[in-house]
Amino acid sequence: MPTEILKNSVPQAAHEPSPNRPRVLHLVESFDQGGSELQALQLVQSLCRDARYDVRLASIKPAGVLRPQAESLGLPEIPSYPLTSFYDGRLLRQLRQFAARLREWRIDILHTHDFYTNVFGMAAGALARVPARIASRRDLGAMRNKAQSMLEGIAFRMAHRIVVNSEAVRGALLGHGVPAGKITIIPNGVDEKRIATPLERREALNELQLSAIGQRQVVTIVANFRLAIKDHATFLRCAQRVRAELPDTMFVLAGEGELKPEMEAMAEQVGLRDHAIFTGRCGRLAELLAISDVCVSSSTSEGFSGAILEYMAAGRPVVATDVGGAREAVVEADTGYLVAVRDDATMASRVVKLLQEPGTAAAFGQRGRERAKREFSTEQQLKRTLELYAQLVVDSRR
Repeated sequence: MPTEILKNSVPQAAHEPSPNRPRVLHLVESFDQGGSELQALQLVQSLCRDARYDVRLASIKPAGVLRPQAESLGLPEIPSYPLTSFYDGRLLRQLRQFAARLREWRIDILHTHDFYTNVFGMAAGALARVPARIASRRDLGAMRNKAQSMLEGIAFRMAHRIVVNSEAVRGALLGHGVPAGKITIIPNGVDEKRIATPLERREALNELQLSAIGQRQVVTIVANFRLAIKDHATFLRCAQRVRAELPDTMFVLAGEGELKPEMEAMAEQVGLRDHAIFTGRCGRLAELLAISDVCVSSSTSEGFSGAILEYMAAGRPVVATDVGGAREAVVEADTGYLVAVRDDATMASRVVKLLQEPGTAAAFGQRGRERAKREFSTEQQLKRTLELYAQLVVDSRR
């Protein structure tokens, strides 16, 4: 995942208090390089540039590789309220302190982005009587235990609106009894400019320190190694099958996390020692996608994959598991292919087809880029968010 998502700072004047601008505060769990954090900071940047709202940002954990990018926005302060868990003895004190900050800043809209910020933020927002409280659900809840689901359900009841990033997530919430009128769909956004690179293939390979790949075809997956649901094992079994048919193919796995050593060992076991490259955290995503011939998502559960949108925005053909909102992004046999979860055989056959038919791959990629620009741009994300904010501000003043 990229480290430089926020390249342009926002003028300080955009954050000066104004009695005419509603105040919105975004609460993120941390500044780690996760999908929720990336989407939240991207939205905060767009809101700062738009300047219709007095934008603030806070976090639970203060650190992470994205912290410098958040600080580049020129916000007056980015307070944090550290907790190790909801059993942390500091919980009540931190809740009171955050509620006091919400009152001090006279926040009109509180917007949280994931499980921990939903629970912590909605409780503090209710305590501070923030007029408009927005929670978010960005996944299907596959990683929640019973207690966590119950806590999040309480948080959702304290929220005035819940933003979801796909029809699939909306359906999951409806299935758990959340009222339809409380749910708003705002898909992930992708900044096409961030995915573009002026470099030719040879130059991009040099920047990535992958010049040894040369002219060989590349199949790429961008996914963290923290979550088992990313299912890198299926990708590696797929790679083994692809290499059996196309021996010179190279496979790049970009991401970091505690499961990486296990997957490196598996790559060795399935005969990919010299064909699978584990890059760790990728700071040059545009260049990586530029040298990729096919891009893959092998997840067993997703709300709406940000990686798939990045692949599409870069003009790459996609092969993805048919989970969550994948079919809301990928048009089957038009911008890519969808396969069943853990079906490495079908996944491999689709990858091989695209590698053997570069004309088809290029057409898929071009249509995918056009679809990402039309349906999933940061401009569309901002437009839908502003519409929601305006509606909630009007409702809160009635």
